[in-house]
Amino acid sequence: MKGTEIVAKLPYRRPFLFVDGITQVSEQSICGQYTFRPDEFFYAGHFIGHPVTPGVILLECMAQIGLVAHGIYLLNQAGKELPQQVAFSSSEVDFLLPVYPGELVHVQTELQYFRLGIIKSRVELRGKNGVACRGMLSGMMK
Repeated sequence: MKGTEIVAKLPYRRPFLFVDGITQVSEQSICGQYTFRPDEFFYAGHFIGHPVTPGVILLECMAQIGLVAHGIYLLNQAGKELPQQVAFSSSEVDFLLPVYPGELVHVQTELQYFRLGIIKSRVELRGKNGVACRGMLSGMMK
């Protein structure tokens, strides 16, 4: 399954799709990228005059690539049906650097486990100045 096929199967669309592409995928890892466009809906009020990407949006970008996109790939590899529902279940993430409008970020994931529709991964999001956030994420696919 190619990266473009994975992105097409994601259950999101703009303005809530935070994946431009998948650059690498295997059983154990996935890498993807996204450019936070200056006209994103959330910059108008966060923060006035000094826009910064909200942490919850960075977390969403990490989950879309590191959990959902990787889960789609893994289900496809196993010959199983794609999920009808996805649910984010937990996170333990450290936020280290801000991400600004117009910034390209790279998300890299290392799978911890995937069984019975539950996926858990170590995820890192890098911006132009280094690691912006990293941690453990988990979710469910049904």
